[in-house]
Amino acid sequence: MRGWSRDAYTNAHAVISICTLAVRSQGQARIFPFVKPLTISAMTLTCAAGTGLQAVRSALANGQSGLRANDFPHCSLDTWIGRVGAVENTPLEGELAEFDCRNNRLALLGLQQDDFVARVQALKQRIPSERIACIIGTSTAGIGVTEEAYREMGEAEIFQPRHRLPRVHTPHTSAAFTARVLGLDGPVLTISTACSSSAKVFASAARLIDAGLADAAVVGGVDSLCLSVLYGFHSLDLVSDQPCRPFDRARKGLSLGEAAGFAILEKETEQGYGQLLGWGESSDAHHMASPHPEGMGAAAAMTEALSRARLDASAIGYINCHGTATPLNDEVEARAIASVFDQPPAAASTKAWTGHTLGAAGIAEAVFSLLALNDEFLPAGLNLDDPEDDWSEFILRESRQQRVDAVLSNSFGFGGSNCSLIFGSLAS
Repeated sequence: MRGWSRDAYTNAHAVISICTLAVRSQGQARIFPFVKPLTISAMTLTCAAGTGLQAVRSALANGQSGLRANDFPHCSLDTWIGRVGAVENTPLEGELAEFDCRNNRLALLGLQQDDFVARVQALKQRIPSERIACIIGTSTAGIGVTEEAYREMGEAEIFQPRHRLPRVHTPHTSAAFTARVLGLDGPVLTISTACSSSAKVFASAARLIDAGLADAAVVGGVDSLCLSVLYGFHSLDLVSDQPCRPFDRARKGLSLGEAAGFAILEKETEQGYGQLLGWGESSDAHHMASPHPEGMGAAAAMTEALSRARLDASAIGYINCHGTATPLNDEVEARAIASVFDQPPAAASTKAWTGHTLGAAGIAEAVFSLLALNDEFLPAGLNLDDPEDDWSEFILRESRQQRVDAVLSNSFGFGGSNCSLIFGSLAS
């Protein structure tokens, strides 16, 4: 994997859609080989709740949602969205102009926060760039510009010159763009498994490092709003006409959002936001858009993560739920949690702050989980007035100041592509 040229990796990405099957055998969890925990030495998040970690922390502390009435161009849906307003003011110029689209503008805005680029440059002083992997999750990629290109083809039915962007009209654009901005020459991977995409980046990075193909990794996810997403989810009757209400009895559906988040994973460092202790992946193989009604795949992912982390379920102090606020998703996830945990810990969904950011949901919620570890602050769900009886004892209605040593983060995507991550405190 040494000596990858920039042209080589921008033209030869791999789309990774790995879904391991259920991990239970005869009622017992599989035992996975021990892998030394990796440290999250740097991270950043830009979403509707805030641009950069400090703004996000403030929104969490104040219970301030980033959702607003739909004002996305060319979209007339009566809904609420988690739009990042500064994207339009983040131009891609010079050598980056060939990557110009909303998704990559959002990625650049995210990379510019929390000294993240400087932290990557410092990493490259210790580890050669060809030994640093770049693994990015996305589902929309550059499709917003592709929509625009088709919309403006005219009678000639050809793309306008400004839309002839081969590095944009591809699902690999986000990973290629991130690697270009950061000057990374190691393996560059795109993961596109719907809403679990940027949770799976952590598992893929850990495997690459464990296999000796990289010594560190920049992982992340970026997904931006576009008409395909807004109208697509609306066509499935999944979009609410009010701000989403995860785990509330009156929930009507999701609020769509956008986000860009990134993290550095590396070995043998004592400073950072926490450690990746374990991960679990599963595939429901049940339905293209609906989870298994008993939550079997979700439970399998959580069980695998616990097994790989060598932790008993009682060690988890907080669960950041996938919690999309659709009637079925929240019910199934709560059922899966109850099947894995005899006494479920405090749990909540943070999507009422950000909206459902799809391919960027995993990284956003990983950041929320790591902030919970560092700040000893467990965010509750917003808009949660009347939880159903089945989960009222463990779904938080009010945020809590509490130290925990391990946090579980769930991300469940279309097609039953599930991923659960466990993060542990460096101090534990």
